[in-house]
Amino acid sequence: MSDNKILNAIRGKGKNLEGEMSFFDHLEVLRWHLIRAAVSILVFGGLAFYFFDQIWDTVIMGPKKPDFFTYRMMCKLGQLMHSDGMCITEIPGKIINTEMAGQFSLQINAALIMGITLGFPYLLWEIWSFVKPALLEKERKAAGGFVFYASLLFFLGILFGYFVVAPLSIHFLTNYQISPEIQNTFTIDSYLTSVATLTLVSGVVFQLPIIIFVLATIGIVTAKFMREKRRYAIIIILIIAMLVTPTPDVTTMIVISIPLFGLYEVSISVAGRVEKRKLIKEKEFFNA
Repeated sequence: MSDNKILNAIRGKGKNLEGEMSFFDHLEVLRWHLIRAAVSILVFGGLAFYFFDQIWDTVIMGPKKPDFFTYRMMCKLGQLMHSDGMCITEIPGKIINTEMAGQFSLQINAALIMGITLGFPYLLWEIWSFVKPALLEKERKAAGGFVFYASLLFFLGILFGYFVVAPLSIHFLTNYQISPEIQNTFTIDSYLTSVATLTLVSGVVFQLPIIIFVLATIGIVTAKFMREKRRYAIIIILIIAMLVTPTPDVTTMIVISIPLFGLYEVSISVAGRVEKRKLIKEKEFFNA
């Protein structure tokens, strides 16, 4: 009896050891996926660091210039609408550096942000490559195109954030004064952080259809729930648009609101499609 107990203990240890090795093997695989993703980010970051002069003048400082694309288009739209308030001719506020290594740190941080932005699709692909083997064939088909659609939405959000949210927010914040005696002087870190945050957050917000797809698949969110809460979503979107609009012009607020409304409606459609697929699978299961 004692010999059997010893043999069973050894077998149990062997199974546990096999499970632990399998777990650590998965960690090793994940580590290499993350390493490759980090290398891609560093490569893009290195390129951004090398071409930083062009990136600084045209990309980072773009929203600070009155001849920025967004401001010019708003002025043309204002002329068509006979509204002079939409023409932005000056972005006040002086940008300064207050640290000895401030400008060098700025270049490194900006290059890293550009690396993360450009390397985002490859990061998603590495994550998908790690998760994919653990999914069933049906789950793989259902999640097909994840990297493409997530990357597409991310870059659409980046464009919306950079050409709409960031410039209008910068114009509003640089012109906002509680007293004429207080001069707006901003540090370079504050400016870079504002532009990067507004742009990247918009890219993340545009992932809403992907997030809704996952939540609807799990069963947490339904299309019916989102339709019922649409009025609250509309209020939140209008508040956001009002905060970043440089003038009380309703036209400008609508320009910002429309893409966000569209994003919410697309998310409702995505949730509805997920529910239809679930119903079809349930019918096939009970009819089998």
